[in-house]
Amino acid sequence: MDARGYQQYKQQSINSMTPGELLLLLYDELVKRSTLASIALDKQDWPVFEAAVDRCTDIINYLDETLDRRYPISHDLSRMYDYFTYELSRVKVGRNKKELDRLRPMLTDMRDTFRAAEKNSNIQEKQA
Repeated sequence: MDARGYQQYKQQSINSMTPGELLLLLYDELVKRSTLASIALDKQDWPVFEAAVDRCTDIINYLDETLDRRYPISHDLSRMYDYFTYELSRVKVGRNKKELDRLRPMLTDMRDTFRAAEKNSNIQEKQA
């Protein structure tokens, strides 16, 4: 398959996803990049480490920017995203493995929470 065909397929796949599926895709990427940052930190591969942490920060900033502020939970999520951004900046500047290891399960828990919510939402839609 040529690169152009693959890009079209990828774009089509993304365009056909529900908002919940897109959110989970972002969280999966966030967890993946935080894991990559941890591995790179162990190997002292600073360019890969910094790129992975920067991508995590970009994803969190995007999640924060796209919150629907009409809902009260958005305020709490925004504060949590601010916390994650702050902690990631500390991890990056200090190349701090301990803080990264403390932060990664939180990111995974957020992903798992949204995955469960998406699953419950799908079940409720099918029952209606």
